[in-house]
Amino acid sequence: MEVSAVAAPPRRRRTGRTVGLIAVAAVLGLVGGTAVGYGIQADREPTPLPALNQPGLAYPKPLPKGQKPVALPASEDRKVKTDGDLRKLLVPKPAGAKKSEFGDIDGWVTVPAYADEFRNPGGALGDQLERGVRRIAATSWQTGSHRETTVRLVQYRSNDALGAQEHAEGQMEYMPDEDFARSEGEPIKGSANGRYYVFPVERKAGYLDLYEARAYFHRGDIMAAIFIIDSKKISAADIRSLAEKQLGRL
Repeated sequence: MEVSAVAAPPRRRRTGRTVGLIAVAAVLGLVGGTAVGYGIQADREPTPLPALNQPGLAYPKPLPKGQKPVALPASEDRKVKTDGDLRKLLVPKPAGAKKSEFGDIDGWVTVPAYADEFRNPGGALGDQLERGVRRIAATSWQTGSHRETTVRLVQYRSNDALGAQEHAEGQMEYMPDEDFARSEGEPIKGSANGRYYVFPVERKAGYLDLYEARAYFHRGDIMAAIFIIDSKKISAADIRSLAEKQLGRL
């Protein structure tokens, strides 16, 4: 049996006169309420405004006496160290080491000379200038018959250390390639993301075997690059300990 829907009773519409009266009453009520409100405010005494100079609103509030931080001594203030002679932050030559024949002049390397060591010197120079390179300090020495060690500190003007970080990461990015270490390297203890690498031996007829190890890391606005080359095997401990010593000086 089909059940039909029950229609709702129609609603009676208000006449135009009723709607008009309601609208007029609403307007009169709004106007009347506003007028009464203004009247009440007019009869009240004016409220004084608060004083503009209130010591309690000072920000930041000074610390209580005896709780102010003590300034760091120069030996512990890293900014004092890195703004001084950058060469003094280089790891010292080991006892008995000779000055390298390929050493840098007076411990400094010019930016163009540094860029010339890359496969694309023009691109490297532009890249360094764009990152805000400030100065480059270097040291190198010779131990044994053929071992050459070079350490470089590349400092940038940026206070957020982005230039140093990008340069270090850029160098580590191609270390796994066939022409380089062919590995991801090993982390340097105490660094954010620094790594050291021991390269596979390179042999060529008529030449001595070539062994190489490198390390890259950054600390603040300084990027460090360490290179060891030798005709004999370089142990991982050699490059790792040197990188950790240099990191400690930064």
